[in-house]
Amino acid sequence: MSKIRAILTQKLLVHFAYFYRYIGRRVIFSVVLSLLVGILDSLGLSMFLPLLQMIDPESPVNPEKLGKLRFLIDGMNELGFSLTIGSVLMFLCVFFVFKGFAQYFRNTYQVVLQQYFIKKMRFQLIRLFDSISYKYFAIADAGRIQNTLSGEVDRVSRAYQTYFTALQNIIMVMVYVVFAFFLDFKFALLVCAGGIVTNLIFTRLYKKTKGASRELTHESHVFQNLIIQRVANFKYLKATGSRKVYSKKLSDSVSTIEENNRRIGILGAILSASREPLLIFVVSAVIIVQTQWMGGALGPILVALMFFYRALTYLMVVQTQWNLFIAVSGSLSNMTEFTNELKRNREEDGSGAFNRFEKQIELQDVTFGYSEDTPVLRSVNLVVDRNETIAFVGESGSGKTTLVNLLAGLVTPDKGRLMIDGFDILSLKRDDYQSRIGYITQDPAIFNDTVFNNITFWAEPTEENERRFRDAVKKASLFEVIEAMESKEQTVLGTNGVNLSGGQKQRISIARELYKDIDILILDEATSALDSETERAIQENIDNLKGTYTILIVAHRLSTVRNADRIVLMEKGSIQHTDTFTGLMESSPNFARMVKLQEL
Repeated sequence: MSKIRAILTQKLLVHFAYFYRYIGRRVIFSVVLSLLVGILDSLGLSMFLPLLQMIDPESPVNPEKLGKLRFLIDGMNELGFSLTIGSVLMFLCVFFVFKGFAQYFRNTYQVVLQQYFIKKMRFQLIRLFDSISYKYFAIADAGRIQNTLSGEVDRVSRAYQTYFTALQNIIMVMVYVVFAFFLDFKFALLVCAGGIVTNLIFTRLYKKTKGASRELTHESHVFQNLIIQRVANFKYLKATGSRKVYSKKLSDSVSTIEENNRRIGILGAILSASREPLLIFVVSAVIIVQTQWMGGALGPILVALMFFYRALTYLMVVQTQWNLFIAVSGSLSNMTEFTNELKRNREEDGSGAFNRFEKQIELQDVTFGYSEDTPVLRSVNLVVDRNETIAFVGESGSGKTTLVNLLAGLVTPDKGRLMIDGFDILSLKRDDYQSRIGYITQDPAIFNDTVFNNITFWAEPTEENERRFRDAVKKASLFEVIEAMESKEQTVLGTNGVNLSGGQKQRISIARELYKDIDILILDEATSALDSETERAIQENIDNLKGTYTILIVAHRLSTVRNADRIVLMEKGSIQHTDTFTGLMESSPNFARMVKLQEL
């Protein structure tokens, strides 16, 4: 009894509240349709009792034997129908026809409702993921994110389907039990007691299934994380003969996942195989007790048995579906935790509009770290003027990229202020500001699509957009490269630009940023992975842009920053010196040493 109560009052309602947040009052209509199906089916079954009494033509139908269901006979009389086999069969058919219509509408509506739920959940995840802070993303578990956004959504979809299938069948069980109590209270009470006893047997199996589900969700996160790293490091693992070692880790993770799936499947098989024999045993025992010991009439018992057989059939479906629900409930818990985590880590955004970068960016005594205990930048002060070219140099870990991330609005200061044209960045709409920024990294983003779509970011091929495309291509020295391609700008570049050289990828990336109509161009180690000749060609392209954009360069190779207006020398999260290339050579021994080591 405690198990049934726990499902109905705690677990069932808690999960109902979760789904209700997405689909709202629509679910109530679905419940009403299920209730209507059960009532119409029960009314149809009730008509079998007068039919059983009509087996003996000389014995009139006794409404008293219908118990509280005698209202059916009274209703027929009120409508002017005499009690004949024909009229009873007619009402029986009418009830089942209407039940068929109600069942069709219920099932169709449930499909529509499920698709609505999944679509709304996916939209919410997309919206929440889009709004998270870069600081949170930088330290988050990429495997968990990918697994939750893909595989876990499918498992939550199954959770929704099995939950509401169980709920619909609970409603059917309740309707049949109520009708059985109306017909024969004692018989109904005995069967209910037996059903509760059989349900208690499955308590341990439910607990084991839920534990296996949680382990499955956790291991799926691990597997997705391993896959991400396998793809990202494919070249290294293959070139160094390390792929078998890493594949062993993947295989172990797959084995753990499939072991949990096996456990869940076996537990489900035990439940489905043992449930019906137990319930039939209970019903048989109750019939013997009712007829042999309590003197009950067999006719009402047979009709009540039809109610209970229906109820027990649906109860088996409830138990099966509930076990299937428990099997994916770990994903439901994970999805709840994940969405709450995304909400907690939303990026704070201001309301002030930002049109163009007009004057200067200023960092005022800024301190920042990805964790509270380890600051990456300490008390940084810097002013960047419009159309100025500034380079950031220093040893690895000095804070160059983090400083540029701040200037790009990817992260905000833990202490101090970041001012854009005199406005605190926290007061501005971040997207407005970042839409004026072009960002080029060592590993440029190349999409498995055409050259045109990669550069224009899927803009419509209007005459104006094609003109802007050609201008960006020429500025990035890509014209001859594209002309040499078989399908010109409609050439598909392959996964991560597999058909391009490193220099061509960078030029594609530069052309994309120039197409966007930007004010600020950021180059984060953009040429460090290129050969000297390609680096020189791209550097000439960048130098030609000097004075047209505000250019921020993070560089390891000091040859790329000779022509910068200013060079910022970083060390251990602080700015040590700021000057021209020549000025730093004279004023900073550390910079002079770095130049000497690179044999410039």
